Amino acid sequence: MTAAGRAPDEGMIEERMEVRRGSVADAGLLAALASSTFADTFGGANRPEDLSAHLADAYGVEQQRTELADPRTVVLFAERAEETIGFAQLRESEPPPGVEGKQPLEILRFYVVRRWHGRGVAQRLMGAVLDEARRRGADVVWLGVWEKNPRAQAFYRKFGFEAVGAHEFKVGSDPQTDLIMARAL
Repeated sequence: MTAAGRAPDEGMIEERMEVRRGSVADAGLLAALASSTFADTFGGANRPEDLSAHLADAYGVEQQRTELADPRTVVLFAERAEETIGFAQLRESEPPPGVEGKQPLEILRFYVVRRWHGRGVAQRLMGAVLDEARRRGADVVWLGVWEKNPRAQAFYRKFGFEAVGAHEFKVGSDPQTDLIMARAL
């Protein structure tokens, strides 16, 4: 990793990519992107009725508008030209047991559109997330990642995250286990 917290293969993205902060005006974009990337990532591993319930509960436009208006939350969009190719959502929240720090910040959501996987987007977006966390005064960042998602776990480990616990994450009526991973800043 470089001093800025970026992985050395960051330059893999062929096209120009920018990261910008979201605003309340992005509620529709965020709802659509969050819903589609979650369904694309986890749809095949969940019952359709549970997936539909989760998407309706977590990713509606009004829910996203509320989250974007919350000063404890920030959304970063990864964009290339006119296309949004990923996003990350950070929020100030009470950390679970195992997360140590005076100023923890949660990475609530972190997704890249599937066709952009393997092109350096996630690395650049994570670098922007870590920079934003530092700007907000965080001394540790943490996240939950599904125990059955080894690819994501490996990605987070490359950025210095370590498993520090676990908690339940419901998809519809299905209780699942997320590993809690954290790293100091």
